[in-house]
Amino acid sequence: MAKEFNVPPVMFPSGGNPSNIPQQRYRPTAPFQPNPNLPFISFDVPSTSFSAPVFGGNNGIGGMGFEDEPPLLEELGINTPQIWRKTKSILNPFRVNPNLHEDADLSGPFLFIVAFGLFQLLAGKFHFGIILGWVIVAAMFLYVVFNMLAGRNGNLDLYRCVSILGYCMLPMVILSAMSLFLPQGGMLIFGLAGIYVIWSTRVCTRLLVELASCGDEHRGLIAYACFLIYMLFSLLVIF
Repeated sequence: MAKEFNVPPVMFPSGGNPSNIPQQRYRPTAPFQPNPNLPFISFDVPSTSFSAPVFGGNNGIGGMGFEDEPPLLEELGINTPQIWRKTKSILNPFRVNPNLHEDADLSGPFLFIVAFGLFQLLAGKFHFGIILGWVIVAAMFLYVVFNMLAGRNGNLDLYRCVSILGYCMLPMVILSAMSLFLPQGGMLIFGLAGIYVIWSTRVCTRLLVELASCGDEHRGLIAYACFLIYMLFSLLVIF
């Protein structure tokens, strides 16, 4: 059964025309005006002029231009002219200048060790790890032997010992390069190996005796230790 709803009648004003009802028009309100007494609600953005950055010239970092910056090798502590002078002094075993090797470095020895390993690699021998390990062990061996012979007056440090040992590897590098053009197992390569071992031994012994005190009276024992070290490196080239 449907439920009936009572709808009240609609009453119009006199005249019966609902269009006579006055209509209210929407009046837009005034825009929001900030309070000038509140400085933190200020919408006035001051105009700021930005100057474009200038690169190059004399406006480099720290007031230094790019032309005035030191070379990259000098920043890394690699003195190429000094390395070249030390190399030339090693090339003449009869006129070695020990004064050039007073300032020890590892840049030149690192280059010679890498060059020795590369020539061995060209010969089909991968000896990088062996060469690096032998250099470290040989430097420690030479350091211990020399300071034991010199006693309390020994002033040879391990850093200088590695530097001298590495620079005296130059004859071994030349031997490794020449072995690429020589027959393996022949008498010629054995003879050259003996000459280059004596060359490295002589230079290394003189540098150790001249740069470290209390080593002159033990020159023979120091030379024997250097001979054993470079003989091992020559065996890598021969075999």
